[in-house]
Amino acid sequence: MKRMLVIAAAALTLVAHAQNFPGSKPISIVVPFAAGGPTDKVARDLAVAMAKTLPGGNFVVENVAGAGGTIGASKIARANPDGHSLLLFHIGMAATPALYRKLSYKPLEDFEFLGMVNDVPMTLIGKPQLPANTYRDFENYIRANAGKLNIAHAGLGSASHICGMLWQAQLQSKEAMTTIPFGGTAPAMNALVGGQVDVMCDQTTNTTAQIESGRVKAFAVTTAKPLADHKLLKYYPSLQEMGMKGFDLTIWHGLYAPKGTPAAITTALNDAMKKALKDPEFIKKQEALGALVVTDKRVDPAEHKKFVAAEIQKIKVAVDASGKYAD
Repeated sequence: MKRMLVIAAAALTLVAHAQNFPGSKPISIVVPFAAGGPTDKVARDLAVAMAKTLPGGNFVVENVAGAGGTIGASKIARANPDGHSLLLFHIGMAATPALYRKLSYKPLEDFEFLGMVNDVPMTLIGKPQLPANTYRDFENYIRANAGKLNIAHAGLGSASHICGMLWQAQLQSKEAMTTIPFGGTAPAMNALVGGQVDVMCDQTTNTTAQIESGRVKAFAVTTAKPLADHKLLKYYPSLQEMGMKGFDLTIWHGLYAPKGTPAAITTALNDAMKKALKDPEFIKKQEALGALVVTDKRVDPAEHKKFVAAEIQKIKVAVDASGKYAD
């Protein structure tokens, strides 16, 4: 009886809080990576835009890095579901269930989905010394040099790791390249530019300047169609266009709250997020990052969750095929 009274009291407290949300308490957006990276930048831009659209909203960004984003995500999964603790996570939200077989949270069960924020295209790039200049020549070069080449990534669960796995799974040449992990994008890119590694697949936010300067070679983009509106990358084919049926990969970002956050609060947060995504200043900042603000049905919580569920299955196939896990 006492336990039932405690639960009832807690429920009444949440209802009362929902009616007064957000109140005077700051809303923390946890970024499960270090400050200064692309996800951190997206979170800070979003915090500024949402503060304009949620009356009384005071947003702060908190970096909780480590273990491929799982430490920060776990913190929010266990947080008080009062709307003041949120998570901004990228495609790692879908990759961690496959990479970590003993994950401390369940992405589809332990969070309230608030909507997708943006998509960031990826590019397949190589060291400048590679003799190939087109994707088809590059693919032939890989096959002709099986066992001699390597592919870099920025760490388990990183965007470049996920992209490299999915590409190699479709290429069906997982034995052809040795995977070399680095402790972040910067050292991985430096190794590629310096010719110490051969191949990498990473976000346009990290690759466009390197391609434009000629410090790396670009071969393809990972979106379903070529990036026709991009001033530089419009010249490169999509992997799907080159024969990789169904290959469509962007590094998306989504917003989440702890499971059990009252519907009145999640609705208020989703409304504020949708308005923020239409903010011209926010759109301009995302374009500067090479990101595309989401304008389709994935801005709705149910569609966001449906999308992530499909991504989990897609990535699991690639991880299981590679046989390489983080734990």
